[in-house]
Amino acid sequence: MQSSPFVMIIFGATGDLSRNKLMPALFSLFKQRQMSGQFFIVGFARRPFTDEEFRVMMSESLLSGDETEVRNFFKSIYYQQGLFDQQKGYDELINKLNSFDQKMGACITRLFYLATPPDNYETILNFLHDTKLSEGRKHGSSKWTRLIIEKPFGKDIETARSLDKKLAKVFEEKQIFRVDHYLGKETVQNILTFRFANGIFEPIWNKKYIDHIQLTWAETKGIGGRGKFFDGVGLLRDVGQNHLMQLIAAVAMEQPRSFSREGVRDARAKAIKAIRFIESSEVQKFVVRGQYGGYKEEKDVKKDSGTETFVAMKLFVDNERFRDVPFYIRAGKKMQKDLVEISIVFIQTCHLLFKEFGCPEEGNILRIRIQPDEGIGIRVIAKKPGVNLSLQTVDMEFSYKEEFGEKVSDAYEKILIDIFKGDQMLFNRSDELESSWEFITKILEGWSREARPGFARETQKSEIKVYEAGTWGPKDADELIARDGRKWL
Repeated sequence: MQSSPFVMIIFGATGDLSRNKLMPALFSLFKQRQMSGQFFIVGFARRPFTDEEFRVMMSESLLSGDETEVRNFFKSIYYQQGLFDQQKGYDELINKLNSFDQKMGACITRLFYLATPPDNYETILNFLHDTKLSEGRKHGSSKWTRLIIEKPFGKDIETARSLDKKLAKVFEEKQIFRVDHYLGKETVQNILTFRFANGIFEPIWNKKYIDHIQLTWAETKGIGGRGKFFDGVGLLRDVGQNHLMQLIAAVAMEQPRSFSREGVRDARAKAIKAIRFIESSEVQKFVVRGQYGGYKEEKDVKKDSGTETFVAMKLFVDNERFRDVPFYIRAGKKMQKDLVEISIVFIQTCHLLFKEFGCPEEGNILRIRIQPDEGIGIRVIAKKPGVNLSLQTVDMEFSYKEEFGEKVSDAYEKILIDIFKGDQMLFNRSDELESSWEFITKILEGWSREARPGFARETQKSEIKVYEAGTWGPKDADELIARDGRKWL
């Protein structure tokens, strides 16, 4: 189904996000006829490009498409030079947007996408407000304009609240789309379907049957050229506050009252709020932070940097479904392999009847693999062929690619479609963000030399563990889970 006519203004249009994610996703939707026949995309950045020069630059990021498709797509692509902190560019943008309305003979929806570093958010928001761009043309803001922003949403609880206040002054909550692209991944979306649409899983998805849960988020690559951004931010802020919190919520949330935008977001927000704080005094007991060897030699990284590239933690979700069930989380860069996976480990019951026949160390495990090769696997215990009774684990696998025989949609394609429709189900709500930042800030305080409520200094006191690139992180992470008689899968 095609969207209604719109114009999308991408601030920071020459950056990596626009070139590597947004423009390829927009082009893919165009090829699939998922976009209105009438749309305009305006790149806003400081470089002095013409429309044609900008189109050439963007075309380099398109992976496929015949010449006719590319040419037709770029007929709707425009460029506006401007500095984020100077009015001139915004005034010229207004004239450009008004010309599109005149061309269409109507006032079309305006989508403002902030694909910039977070330091620019407040400046852009101020100009959107002062120039009345945020209000749309003649119609007021709530129906005809939307704002899209990318993580990170602040650096701690105080900066997150400050950003939220600024957003609220310019836009209503129903207009704000806070992007966490993990919520757009097929497997993450499928967790709810898998849990609540299958009667064999919902009755056992609780503390009575589940021993513990593991979540692994691992990348083989390091920080690359992101040193200027990453150093001083760290992995906990970069992926912990958003991706990891959302994945935990997807597993731990109660059944929504309805499969509606607010029904799902209400359940997700309650799950995040139910995550038990790790108090500052307990951080060293429940959290391990590490840094890969060679990190301090990366470009734009301080030689005495205490920024973490690895985090492991043990936490609890204090709702009725999961109270006292441990969640073991590990996330890191320069790891042994690329993997994002959730493992639901069920209580081992094999020994009740089959102890003398050699019960496997691990029993039933449900694996939800988010990347690579999105899919779901179930480990069960079966009898090995033969005259004697001997037990062995067997894995049954479901793969999106093999089952459906088609390319899994890119997360940004799903995100953009929902933005066009105005559907906020897969976007963070302000209360979700506040609860996740409250949890993360407690850990930051525990790492800081001098903690004050809502603020964490960047000077770290607790020892950071160095681990060898290509491993699963520091040995302390193994010890964290081993203390409970368990091990990483």
